[in-house]
Amino acid sequence: MAKFPVRSLATAAVVALATTVGMLAPQAMAQQQIRVGGIYIMSGTAAAYGQFAKQGLELAAEEINKSGGILGRQVTIAMEDSQGKVDVAIQAARKLVFQGRADVLIGLDSSGVANGLVPTVPELRKPLIITHAATPDVTGKLCNAYTFRISVNVNQNMMAAAKVAQETGKKRWTTIGPDYAFGHQSWEYFQEYLKRLEPDVELMNQVAFPRFGAEDFTPFINSIMQAKPEGILISLWGGDLVNFIRQARNLGFFDQGYEILFTVGAATEVLAAMGEEMPEGVWVGTRYWFGSHDNEINRNFVKAYMERYKNPPSYNAEGAYAALYLYKQAVEKAGTTDGEAVAKALAGMTLEAPNGRITIRAGDHQALVGPTWGRVAQYSPEYGIRMLDPVRNFSGEEVTPSVEETGCKL
Repeated sequence: MAKFPVRSLATAAVVALATTVGMLAPQAMAQQQIRVGGIYIMSGTAAAYGQFAKQGLELAAEEINKSGGILGRQVTIAMEDSQGKVDVAIQAARKLVFQGRADVLIGLDSSGVANGLVPTVPELRKPLIITHAATPDVTGKLCNAYTFRISVNVNQNMMAAAKVAQETGKKRWTTIGPDYAFGHQSWEYFQEYLKRLEPDVELMNQVAFPRFGAEDFTPFINSIMQAKPEGILISLWGGDLVNFIRQARNLGFFDQGYEILFTVGAATEVLAAMGEEMPEGVWVGTRYWFGSHDNEINRNFVKAYMERYKNPPSYNAEGAYAALYLYKQAVEKAGTTDGEAVAKALAGMTLEAPNGRITIRAGDHQALVGPTWGRVAQYSPEYGIRMLDPVRNFSGEEVTPSVEETGCKL
């Protein structure tokens, strides 16, 4: 039998132990951390939305980590740019889960991207919490066990918009919106709900749907002005809305006496870009308005956000912030980060968020949450945006259709 020197055996043992530790360290570290994958538009004309969402996630993660993490584990954030494209978003989701070992996915800005990505989510076996994309389909006909939405959807926002429109007394309505799911569904549901409230209203055939990312809105503005509506629902958003408003001002669009409803015009991304150029008196909607929720959670959130980022939080920042706290609550209820267990915990869960109490319906995974609408008013030097006055917060119960109406079958 061969004999080896004691020193050689000791050295070999140390090398073997070091090799084993080196091999296990990445896996052990992965188990110690809870990984959150964010998928938002981080480039192009809508990049501000992704940036605000990233800030909301970072702030929530920082607060959670300071208070001990989730189940004693620290939270890390990894962001991917969807570029507003379905194939890119699907690739990003798979990368975050299979390479990055993400425990949860949070995000999505575009309704078109959401409709494309959501059917693939069950194969990932991780919860997806949507914080912005508003298409009803993802908590409707495309719903599944792993997809949830904490934010306002088109149904909810358009029911509120219809109530606002009815109260203006205007009878002839048309629309200008992006030529994809969000624009078309906004007009579809607005028509349905306004007709219910005001049967004799005229919903015009002369409508305008410029492509998302269009640079010249002049032909669409002129065609709508020539049609002589009384009220106009405008569902453009992001850089498109900023460009539209500037071009419309130059054409005298806001001097015609129209009642104008911007469906997401109170996004602080838009208000900050427009500054004092934002036209006064128009109605604007938003999923969350930082100044209209008088509760301790919102006061603390706005204060912390302002101190860190030097500007008021947008609805995308609040949605991402609340989504991470929702996930934390679900993990703690489940006692594990296992995707299936957390998804079951999320269904029916209630969260105290900056915009009030939110319940995720078990039947379709849509949050019972209402939008905020207000008229654009005075400019605030403190916040660098025009404020809203008056402001109306709609409750989720008054604007959310029943689960049966959504078409969701879980």
